[in-house]
Amino acid sequence: MSDIIQLLPDAVANQIAAGEVVQRPASAVKELVENAIDAGADKIQLIIKDAGKSLIQVIDNGCGMSLTDARMCFERHATSKIRKADDLFAIRTMGFRGEAMASIAAIAQVELKTRRHEDELGSCITIEGSEVISQEPCSANTGSSIAVKNLFYNTPARRNFLKSNPVEMRHIIDEFQRVALANPQIFFTLHHDSQEVYHLPGTTLKQRIVHLFGNNYNQRLVPVEEDTTIIKLRGFVGKPEFARKTRGEQFFFVNNRFIRDSYLNHAVTTAFEELLPDDCFPFYVLFIDIDPSKIDINVHPTKTEIKYQDEKAIYAIIRSAVKRSLGRYNITPSLDFDQENSIEHLITPKPLEEIIAPTISFNPNFNPFANKEERPKQEHPFLRDSGGYKKDSIPQNWDTLYEISKKETLFQHEIHEEKTIAVDEQDVSKPSERQLFQIHNRFILSQIKSGFMLINQQAAHERILYERFLLQLQNHSGVSQQSLFPQSVTLNGSDFELLRELLPDIRALGFDIREFGKNTVVVEGVPAELNNVGEHELLEHLLEGFKNNMAILKLDKRDNLARSLARNGAIKTGIKLSLEEMNQLIDQLFACESPNQALNGKPVISTFTMNELVERFEK
Repeated sequence: MSDIIQLLPDAVANQIAAGEVVQRPASAVKELVENAIDAGADKIQLIIKDAGKSLIQVIDNGCGMSLTDARMCFERHATSKIRKADDLFAIRTMGFRGEAMASIAAIAQVELKTRRHEDELGSCITIEGSEVISQEPCSANTGSSIAVKNLFYNTPARRNFLKSNPVEMRHIIDEFQRVALANPQIFFTLHHDSQEVYHLPGTTLKQRIVHLFGNNYNQRLVPVEEDTTIIKLRGFVGKPEFARKTRGEQFFFVNNRFIRDSYLNHAVTTAFEELLPDDCFPFYVLFIDIDPSKIDINVHPTKTEIKYQDEKAIYAIIRSAVKRSLGRYNITPSLDFDQENSIEHLITPKPLEEIIAPTISFNPNFNPFANKEERPKQEHPFLRDSGGYKKDSIPQNWDTLYEISKKETLFQHEIHEEKTIAVDEQDVSKPSERQLFQIHNRFILSQIKSGFMLINQQAAHERILYERFLLQLQNHSGVSQQSLFPQSVTLNGSDFELLRELLPDIRALGFDIREFGKNTVVVEGVPAELNNVGEHELLEHLLEGFKNNMAILKLDKRDNLARSLARNGAIKTGIKLSLEEMNQLIDQLFACESPNQALNGKPVISTFTMNELVERFEK
């Protein structure tokens, strides 16, 4: 039998490696920009066309490459970062594996122009599918310019798996933000389809955060700093009141390398104990500086996973440092009686002779248990004091609030009825006949023929709005309430791209929105059902809810959008409703297709029969 094991050609091996290193255009962006940083550049331009499918170009003013190095960088496992295995535990650069350039060249058409400072001419190399098409001297600026065209052109199956342009662009922006945060001293620009998305001059970390996420973050940041023998920790966390429903804006960097680590994320989350609800996540940008020999970053080709020698100690340091920063900047509740603004400094004591003791007049013969006929008509004893407040007569029926009804015979004939689980629409009285009560501004109690029902007012309104918005999305029938003063809303780059993707459906719901410059839109109208919510808050929460549903529930776009908007626009627990509003809510709920199913799958209505009530009193 002949031998069957063969050595794969380099082109095939590179395409296989590309499956791990270059999963989408954002992966290529990450690798190219990190190479520019390793080259010592202080100015990096990123140019994107067609969300990276047509062109990804990175231009830097770094050290550049010689003719030989320019050719060698496309070979597999060719790198300038390490020389021997021990170097893996002393890495300070972003790249070191020597796979990225070879992988990109295997699945795209690549053109590299580069020149060193000391050279008069640069080099230009063109490669397609790992095959060198041309290599010649050329005129070039100092540094490197690498253009990646037609990504996955020779692997159509991989190209077909790419998402829509807005989705892929959001991933590119995410990678760009991470690199820009890790290197605030570097000047970055990002252009997409000839439009400038970011223009980030070299600055401090706090200003870089503000430039990336918006001016409103300037007041949201709490600095964190800790210097120990194990790690040095620095960065910022967000104030609890600005926490979000998704984990998107959480960044950990180890030796300036972005990482994902659920264990360290838990350390930050526990530092916010009792400051945040369970479903909210804090903003943070934290940098860990640690001895490279104490970690292993050669875990995954994307280099976003790290192993630590002393993980528990790092966890404890991060948790205590964040908690101390929150306390130091008066984020956590505290009592400090030595502060100048304590209450004893705010009160100016009066001289003893000027203090007048309060007096209260009352009727010593008042008997609250006397019959109405026997009780003398008098003013309420507690409505007049020495301050001269206006007298009011005693309510004639106040004591009826404490009477216990003895009319049990009215419902004895219903004792043998079966327990009802769902409420039949015919069992609900007409609005004019209903007896409604609101309990703790949370539940609506309504009497029905078989007993009574409790309705969760927030869940009920969410169900009503959800079905209404789904119908509007299908028919493009949303009604817009025009704003008297249109509001401009500025979003971060990722949220802006998401909004652009959702814009046709958002307009179908009744939003009147138009783009207005970089990462900014003008809201001229909102759905008529939601005209009591601020434009900026409504839009921000809508996008936040959409991302949260997309990460957890995997819903289709329209269902997700209707669900997110319904949750944000529904009346909340704690809102007091009038009798007319409660009647209207019940009528609309029972007109829904699924009136007893909340958006979280739990029931909206709970019914209690007379049998259950009687059994409770007979136990």
